[in-house]
Amino acid sequence: MYIPLFSTTRKRHERRGGGGGGGEGVGEGVVGGGEGEDGGESSGGSSGGKSSGGSGPSTGEIEPYPVPLKSSSVSGKSSASAYGYGGGKSITIPSGQLFEGRSAGGGTRNQIFGSKSYGSGYPGITGRGVAGRGFPFWFWPIVWGSTAAETAPYLNGSEYGDSFNTSRFGGPLMEATFISNNSTPNTAFHVLSDNSTITSLIDTVSGHCSSHLSSSSSKTPFPFNTSSPSAPQPGQVVQYYRASSVALTLDGYNNSATFSSNQNATDTPLPSNIDMTLLNCLNQTIALSMPLVDGSPVLFAVPSVPTLMLLSLVISSISSFI
Repeated sequence: MYIPLFSTTRKRHERRGGGGGGGEGVGEGVVGGGEGEDGGESSGGSSGGKSSGGSGPSTGEIEPYPVPLKSSSVSGKSSASAYGYGGGKSITIPSGQLFEGRSAGGGTRNQIFGSKSYGSGYPGITGRGVAGRGFPFWFWPIVWGSTAAETAPYLNGSEYGDSFNTSRFGGPLMEATFISNNSTPNTAFHVLSDNSTITSLIDTVSGHCSSHLSSSSSKTPFPFNTSSPSAPQPGQVVQYYRASSVALTLDGYNNSATFSSNQNATDTPLPSNIDMTLLNCLNQTIALSMPLVDGSPVLFAVPSVPTLMLLSLVISSISSFI
């Protein structure tokens, strides 16, 4: 059954600096289940009610706000919208521009979820890899290093340049680290995407998840260098979003399915001893707030609990542990 992710009710967005309790909230994250559009395992979901110590995004009153694009190589787009709905008419990239002839635009927020598989999160498209694809959300997919691509050819995204490519929609690839303040277990996540997106997500995550974050978590973006031995690896991805242009990774996780020749291989379950509260908060906040290019100015209310439960992502793979 299809339920729209957002209504067009006008609400007011309040950016929070502290992320503490009080006020209306999406509430505590809970385990969801189901499959993403590409058939991969997925996670997510939330329960309603009051927010608890910044455990999830504020449902308060939300209104999209502009996020400047560090680069806008396609069709002169100059900004996206945090909490925006996306949508609009898909275009064909005109002659003389990068990736001419491919489609761009049209993707909406209720289509952003992929799975743990590179190439997921493309509305209506299944299978691994990103070669030759269009840009349903305008943003380009992230890229991995040459070593990973040699091991699993579908991880080759070289047609989009390296991670430092300044022509990338939203600017070069950056990352942010979000570390749990719960020492048992010690849990560290990374979010990878373009400069504009990471800058925006640091703001929203810091606001909504602050009570679960260590002070050593990122305050500003830093370059994602695929050649660095300490850089996040494709086997550590726990969720792709927005046509694989955003990835959430977990230190210490190694998904054997990433490098399997069988694209239907079963994903390795996430460890049972990680900070699930922080993971839920990150997943919800990224899903609700990541910048999208709007086709028209649509204002929306935060989705209801049943609607959020439809956004079932990677956490289903660990439901047996909690």
